[in-house]
Amino acid sequence: MYKLLYSKLLKTHKIPAPATGIGLFRLLFGIITLQEIFFLLYFNHLIFDPIPYIDVEFPMIPFFLYLWAIIASFIIIGYRCQFAIISNYIFWIVFVNFTPMQRDFDGGFDLFMIGTNFFLMFMPVDKAFSIDSLRRKLQTPFVHYSTYIKPTVSVLAYYLPVIICLGFLYFDSALHKMFAPHWRNGLGAWLPSSIPYYVSAINMSWLLNIEWLQKSIGYLILIFQFSFIFLFFFKKLRLLYFVIGFSLHLGITVSFNIYPFGLGMLIFYTLIFPFCYYQKIGEWLQETRPTLTVFYDKHCPLCNQTILILNHFDIFNGIDFKSAQSFAADCSALNSIDKKTLLTDLYAVDENNQVYAGVATYAQILIKMRYTAFLGYILNLPKIFLIANLRYRKIADTRLRIKCNAKCDIPLTNISPMLYDRLFITDDLRLLKKRIRVVTKVLIILFILQLNSSIHYGLLYRLDIDLKKSVITSTLSSISNSLIMISQSFIGITPHALYLHDHFKGYNHLLAITYLDRDGKEQWLPFITEEGRMAAPNWGRVHSMWANIAVTPNINRHRLHKFIMKVTAFWGVKSELELNKTIFKIKLKKIEAPSYWVKNLLNNNLSGKWVTIGTAEWKQNEIKITAPKDINLL
Repeated sequence: MYKLLYSKLLKTHKIPAPATGIGLFRLLFGIITLQEIFFLLYFNHLIFDPIPYIDVEFPMIPFFLYLWAIIASFIIIGYRCQFAIISNYIFWIVFVNFTPMQRDFDGGFDLFMIGTNFFLMFMPVDKAFSIDSLRRKLQTPFVHYSTYIKPTVSVLAYYLPVIICLGFLYFDSALHKMFAPHWRNGLGAWLPSSIPYYVSAINMSWLLNIEWLQKSIGYLILIFQFSFIFLFFFKKLRLLYFVIGFSLHLGITVSFNIYPFGLGMLIFYTLIFPFCYYQKIGEWLQETRPTLTVFYDKHCPLCNQTILILNHFDIFNGIDFKSAQSFAADCSALNSIDKKTLLTDLYAVDENNQVYAGVATYAQILIKMRYTAFLGYILNLPKIFLIANLRYRKIADTRLRIKCNAKCDIPLTNISPMLYDRLFITDDLRLLKKRIRVVTKVLIILFILQLNSSIHYGLLYRLDIDLKKSVITSTLSSISNSLIMISQSFIGITPHALYLHDHFKGYNHLLAITYLDRDGKEQWLPFITEEGRMAAPNWGRVHSMWANIAVTPNINRHRLHKFIMKVTAFWGVKSELELNKTIFKIKLKKIEAPSYWVKNLLNNNLSGKWVTIGTAEWKQNEIKITAPKDINLL
C-alpha cells in the first residue's frame, strides 16, 4: 500500500494545475470565517455568558473576536497568508475547545473548518487573488508585469484536501446513513426538510410533495457519498461530481437554516471544478483588446510600483500600460504633447483617442476595470476631483525629484515563502522524493485515524457491540476514543452521523417561547416563529443549541431549563423588555417525523396548534421556570 501510494503521489505531484482554484478557495474560506465571527459577535452574550447580560464571564471575548476578524480579513485579501492561516487555525481550536461553542453551540461545521484550515497551512494559497503575490512583484518594480508567467501548482494541492476533508467525510457519513430506516427508504433529504425547526424561510413543500423526486435525491446522495472518494479525480467524471455535489450543497444552503455548513462544503467545489474551465471562464470575462492605454515614466520608481498595483487589480485585462519613453511617439493622440510634459503626469488614451491626464487617468482606469467603475465615477465628481487633484499634484511633483540609483533593482522586503514552497518547490529530485515519502506516511496516518473513527462509531456503535465485555476490547476502546479526541480537536476528523434515525425517532414536539407585553397581549419572542421555524438570525449554531440539544426526542429537563434561561435573558434584553417584570410562556406543538412517506408533511407540521405548558419569570436576576417534569409524555 505504501509503495503504491508513494508512486501515485510522486507521479501526480508532477502534474501542473492553475493556481486560480486554490486562490478562490482561500478567499471564500476567509469570507465564511469572517461571517461566522460576526455571528459570534452578535450572539456573544447568548453563547459565552453563563447568564446573558447578567453574568458576563468572558468580557474580553469581543476583543479577541475582533482580532480574529482582522486575521480572517487578511486571509480574504491574501495578505501575509502563512501567518494569517496559522493564526486562524489557532483561533478556531481555542474557541471551539475552550469556550461553550462546541459543548452547547456546535455549529455543525466547526470541526470541518478546523480540518480545512489545517490543510490550508500547506497549500499554495498566495499564488492567486492575493496581496502577497503583488508584494513579490513590488520587490522588483522595474520588471514589467508582462514578463510574469501565470503561476501553476501541483495538482496534489487540489486533490489531497478534497480526499481528506470531503472524501473521508462523505464515506463516513454514508456508512452511518445505512443504519437509518428513512435513509434506506430514500427519505434522508425529505425528513429533515419536513421538520419546522430545520427549514429556512423558503417553503419547499411543493418540491417535498413529489415522492419519486425526493426518493431519487435520497438514493443519489448515498451513491454520490459512497463513490466520491474513488471516482471524483477522474477527468471525465470531475464535471459530473462537481454538478451533483454543488447542487446538493446549494440545496442545503437554501432550504435549511444551517447555511454555514452548506457554504463551508460548497467552497470545496472550487477545487473540484475542472481546471480547463477556469481558463475558459477567464478568457470569456477578459477584454479581447485593451479599452485604455496608459503611458508612464519607466524610470520613475513610484510610477513603476503604481503600474504593478493597478495591473494586479485589473483582473479583466482592460488596460494596457506602456512606457512613455518607448511607445508614446507611436500614439497619434499624444503627438501634440511635449515629451518633457508627458513625463510629468500619468497619461491615458481610450479607444476613441480621448486623452486623459493625472486624476482623470485614474478615474478612467477605475471605470475601465469595470468592477471599480462606481469609484471612478465618484472620483470624477467636481469637488472630489478638485481635492484629489491637489493631492495628486503634490505627490507627482515630489516624485520628479526622486532619481533612481543602483538600489532600485534590490528587493525592498524579504517575503517568507509558504510552507508549500518550502516543502515541494525544489530542483533536488532526491529531496523531493524524501518529502513525498513523508507526505505518504502522513496520509496513511490520517487514513488510519479516519478508519478508527468510522469503525468505532460507524460500525461497532451502530451494531450495538459491547466493547467492555473483556479487558482487551475495553482497552482498545479507550485507545480508540483517545485517538478520536486528538484527531477531532486538531484535524477535524469526527463521526458524521447527521440527521439519522436516533435523532428523529420520537421527535414529535416543538417548543417555543412567547411573552406578555405591557398591555397583557401575547407576543412571540423573536426566536421561534408561530409556524415553528427558527426566526432569523437564530440559525447555524443557535439553531443547533435549541433544535439538537434543548429539544430532542428525549428532553433533558436540566438542559431545557438552562437554554430557556439563556434565550429569555438574551432576547428579552435585545427586545428591550423589562426582564424582571415580564412573564414568558412556554408553548408546545405536536408534529410528526415518520420514516415513511407522508404527503404534505411540512405544511401539516407548520400549521399545528400551540398549547401553553409552562411559564418562565425573572425575579432579581434569577429565573423561575414552571413546566411539566417530563415533557416527553405530553
